[in-house]
Amino acid sequence: MHRVFQRFIDLLATSGDVNAFAETMAVTATALELNCFAYLALPRQHGRQPLIISTYPSSWVAHYVRSHYERLDPVVMLALKNPEPFRWGLDLSLGQITPAQQNFLNEASEFGIRQGFTVPIHDGHGPVAALTFATDQKRATFEKCIDMQGRVLQLMAMYFHANVRRKLENELRIDGVLLSRRELECLEWASQGKSAWEIGQILGISRNTAASYLNNAREKLGVRTLVQAAMRLAAAKTEKQK
Repeated sequence: MHRVFQRFIDLLATSGDVNAFAETMAVTATALELNCFAYLALPRQHGRQPLIISTYPSSWVAHYVRSHYERLDPVVMLALKNPEPFRWGLDLSLGQITPAQQNFLNEASEFGIRQGFTVPIHDGHGPVAALTFATDQKRATFEKCIDMQGRVLQLMAMYFHANVRRKLENELRIDGVLLSRRELECLEWASQGKSAWEIGQILGISRNTAASYLNNAREKLGVRTLVQAAMRLAAAKTEKQK
């Protein structure tokens, strides 16, 4: 475990964008035989979207953000009230939940998110974020890891949150999703009518690489076209200027 934790710290120190942070936690989770993770940070200003960094299916994350599920998610609701880590799942009680929240859990399970271990992150001003390790079914390896490494996972969540907030706080979010620097650059140029080939020439990368960044941005935002992605970018810029 010591080697896994040290590698996590080393990777965290060099992480500078949302993709790098996602990779850092994904590598660590895999080393601990944990299936997937999701970090959700509440916005500091009312009306803004939460920040989500995860290895959950991108279609589910986009749907979650568009539907403002952070306002319904019973796991988030419990994390807001409880500073201690907790387990949850379809067969584990989350207290009294509404029919809508039960439907939410059922919907999440269709994307392979059935069981989890959540670390709430609170500071002196109240709850600010939560990091969840999840799996698609009840697994002995998952339960064993949580039993043995729960406190270490809590420490990892704190380190992760501190680094994300320090390094990404001033980044532009688009519907709660952080794009990598290259994805954002390519989308900026695409919003000005530049083709993938032209973007490649401007940034000194190949056409295929530029197209790949654009596709990544589109998929993260959960839209079908680059025009829609560009519209989201414009709206995010307008919101940031308010």
